[in-house]
Amino acid sequence: MTDVNNKTLWGGRFDEAASPLLRQFNDSLPFDQRLWLEDIFGSMAYAEGLARAGILTTEESDLLLAGLEQVAQEWRDGVFQIASGDEDIHTAVERRLGELIGPVAGKLHTGRSRNDQIATDQRWWLRNRIDELDGLLAGLITVAVARAEAEIDVLMPGYTHLQLAQPMRWSQWLLSHVWAWQRDRERLADLRRRANLSPLGAGALAGNPFAVDRHALAADLGFDGPIPNSIDAVRDRDYVVEFLSWAALLGVHLSQLAEDLILWSSREFGFVSVAEQFSTGSSIMPQKRNPDSLELVRGKSGRLAGNLMALLTTLKGMPAAYNKDLQEDKERLFDSVDTLLITLPVTAGVVQTLSINPQRMRAALGDELLATDLAEYLVRRGVPFRQSHELVGRAVKRAESLDVPLSELSLAEFQAISSEFGEDVAAVFDFEQSVERRDVYGGPSRRAVQEQIEELRTHLM
Repeated sequence: MTDVNNKTLWGGRFDEAASPLLRQFNDSLPFDQRLWLEDIFGSMAYAEGLARAGILTTEESDLLLAGLEQVAQEWRDGVFQIASGDEDIHTAVERRLGELIGPVAGKLHTGRSRNDQIATDQRWWLRNRIDELDGLLAGLITVAVARAEAEIDVLMPGYTHLQLAQPMRWSQWLLSHVWAWQRDRERLADLRRRANLSPLGAGALAGNPFAVDRHALAADLGFDGPIPNSIDAVRDRDYVVEFLSWAALLGVHLSQLAEDLILWSSREFGFVSVAEQFSTGSSIMPQKRNPDSLELVRGKSGRLAGNLMALLTTLKGMPAAYNKDLQEDKERLFDSVDTLLITLPVTAGVVQTLSINPQRMRAALGDELLATDLAEYLVRRGVPFRQSHELVGRAVKRAESLDVPLSELSLAEFQAISSEFGEDVAAVFDFEQSVERRDVYGGPSRRAVQEQIEELRTHLM
């Protein structure tokens, strides 16, 4: 018979030690050790909660708190030693606590399960990472808004279907991405509210039998309150799914920015140039300067989406309460957080150091981008828009057949298509006026873009 009691928290029921293969398969310490601070602080709060409930004496509680502080200091100093029997961060901390203060360490787990313990640790850890990510996202927005204001007078072609569409301001394009990021900030704040609830005191699933005050525990740890149902408290990973969904959507938004800039940094466009500190070269072609930073931003979006799908698939068939499947949430969560903690600063760096080429942008503005303006000119002269659209289409076709820009069609050619074209038709072909005519809320006029900038700045306060 093998004594396994000194190896695990659960060994009393077993005669044989777990297979080394199972230990390798089961143990989560290689990745959940990053929760050491949350686990120790949660244990400190729980020790105080047990003392309030009369389960621990003041002396026992003080001893536990002092011992836990010693364990925390070992982690801070990088001298904490992992032992062979440590399954997870909870086992490791409790084992070391016992080595430091003796048998009273065994009282800390009274009424508590690793089920509510890990859920508490993870929610607290994520809450702090959410605050960190929000700061990085706000920083990216700040950089982009400053750039939009500084370069507000730069005009460029707008595209739909990757085809020339209408003239726009470079700043209007940049702010279109910023508004998506602002929605991401709003969603992040919303999910933080749901994540910031405490499972501590829920036990394995059926609650705590020692009259521990869950509301006080939640307040001690900075949570908004306890989760109302003990089964839901230990099973719920909605907050992780929400975060991974948020991260995947943010990844999509960042990828869309990256795709535009990658395309526009090519010689064929030449609208922008990625700074050398955010570019790389080729191992074989000396002339190359590749926008690898942006390609990786684009590529990381697939990783973020994959993490979401992996967890959703894990959760979809899981029965009630805690199951070991939930161990799979951590690596997905940690990976998405880590990915964004580097992706957001890189994106901000690219946006801040990017060079633009206003001359190339202006040169790409062709008369065909003003075809809609030409139709609107006819509308102002009383022609129904559907008819105006058809007449301008004929004018575009005529210019193509003559191989001349639309603005170089003679008045006679225009009037051969419709007598509604007057001598003032030439005034339509002004890109600045085209943009300025769209002076509506959210539009590309200078005033409207400046209005967007001011509104975004209020969100940053």
